[in-house]
This record gives sequence, structure tokens and C-alpha cells, in this order.
Amino acid sequence: MGSSSEQREEPSLAFGGQAVLQGVMIRSQKHMVICVRKKNGEILTKTDNINSLSERHKVLKMPFIRGIPALFETLYLGVKGLFFSANAVLEEEGEKFTYKEMAVTIVMTLALSSVFIAVPFVLTTLLKLTGVVFNLVEATVRLAIFLIYLTLVSLWGEFRRVLQYHGAEHKAINTYEAGAALDLASARKFSRLHPRCGTSFIFILLLISILLFSIMPDLGFFGRLAYRVILIPVLGAVSYEVLKFSDRHRTSKSMKILVMPGLVLQRLTTREPDDDMITVALKAVYEVIRLRQVATPTKSPS
Repeated sequence: MGSSSEQREEPSLAFGGQAVLQGVMIRSQKHMVICVRKKNGEILTKTDNINSLSERHKVLKMPFIRGIPALFETLYLGVKGLFFSANAVLEEEGEKFTYKEMAVTIVMTLALSSVFIAVPFVLTTLLKLTGVVFNLVEATVRLAIFLIYLTLVSLWGEFRRVLQYHGAEHKAINTYEAGAALDLASARKFSRLHPRCGTSFIFILLLISILLFSIMPDLGFFGRLAYRVILIPVLGAVSYEVLKFSDRHRTSKSMKILVMPGLVLQRLTTREPDDDMITVALKAVYEVIRLRQVATPTKSPS
């Protein structure tokens, strides 16, 4: 996520990003940049234009609608970034990550997501709870599973590096949004946490799900399980608006309190990066800025 000193007419949600294998992906509304650190120290950079659905169809930019295409585009670009970085890493070892392997990975991820939805619901149903209490317990169980999963995978060395690159991404974007120089000395000083992180989004989604499911009718076991899946785009759209609102008012004391749980969770989903990682993230941010400047050159005064 993120914003630099030339800014910043639209800092809110202007930049997005994620960690990839041995690198960082940063995107603006119209460009995506992936930077990957190779074993020889070189930074491999890939740039792409983004042809967003929201830019082509104005109705998709309306509040409570725009979050749905944004969610799917984020997933698509995230997979694209991981595919490129995986091949960049594997090619150095004489291997290649195929589209078939990527498809299998996506299917497994979707299956894991389904478990993440279904298991807390089934476990909470066994407790024979009802109403808001049911939804609170279900959300708590879901959050507990999420935290256990993060704790376990963070013990894996390679995944820990991904978490460090996640922290580097946040530092680079925080540097840009603060208007500081995009250099290593500046970026080191900034936090590895960021209020627009996907981790914070997940926490907001959990809270929204408690409220929404509390007003939904009781359609029986399978009916209630079904709308927990069907309503994911709706939950995502509402959570997107809440995240956008919280970012717009991030300096208010009340908003700082509300976003605090998401920032606490980020202490599990990020790790302090080393200088090489921060350098990769800064390069990705710099390239996005450069592409934006090339696409929209400053008009000379008449």
C-alpha cells in the first residue's frame, strides 16, 4: 500500500501492494510493479499496465459497489505477482512454475478458504448457541484459527522471509505517504505496520460479518452456511468502504483506537525487514511513481 514527496493528491488507497517470493509488488490505479531480489543481488523488475474494470465502467466506482471489483482485481493481481516471483526464483535453480501448478495452488487456496469459513461455523453450531452470541463465538473461533495458522507458518523459514518483505512493503509505502525521501535511511525509521493492510481488512470483515449475520434469518444449518459463502462479496464491499473511511480519518483519536486491533494483528503478518528487502520495496514504489509521471506528464504553463 502506499504514497512520496511529489504526491499526493489522492493518497487514500492510491497505492496497494503485497509481498511476493523474494520481493514486493506495488500497484497504483493504472500500473503494477513487481521487484524480486535474485541470488546474485540483482533486482529483477517487471511492470504492467492495469486496465481496471472500475475505470471502464463508472457504475463500478460507486460506493458499496466498487469494493467488489476491487476485491477480485486484488486477488487476480496478487496471483499474477506470485506467479512471476515464483518463476523468477525457480529459474535460477533451473526449474519453472507452470500454469497447471498455479491452478492447483489456487484450488488448494480456495479449499483452505472454504475450511476457514465452514469449520468455525460447524464448531460453533455444536455449542447450540443462537443470535448475536453465536456470531460472536463463530468470529472468535475463526480469528483463533487464523492466528494459529499464521503462528505455525511463520515458523517456516521461507515464509518468514515473505513476512519480512511484507514489512518492507509497508515501510516503503509509509515513507512515500509521509512525504519523506525514498531512500534507505528514511525508510528504516518508518513502521512495518500500515492501517490499509489486508490483515486489517480481514479484521474489519470479521466485525462486519458479526453484524450482518446477526440480522440474517435462520434458514437452517445448510442455508446459514450457504449465505456465509454467497455473501462474501457483500462483506468485502462493506469492509472496503470501512477501510477507506478509516484511512481517510486515520489522524482522529477515535479512528486510531478502532484500527488498533488490525495493527496488532499485523505484528504476526509482518516481520522487521533487512536493508536489502527495504531497498527492493523502495524500488517498486519508485517505479510506480515513475510510471505515473510518464503516463501523466506535467503540463507546461501557457
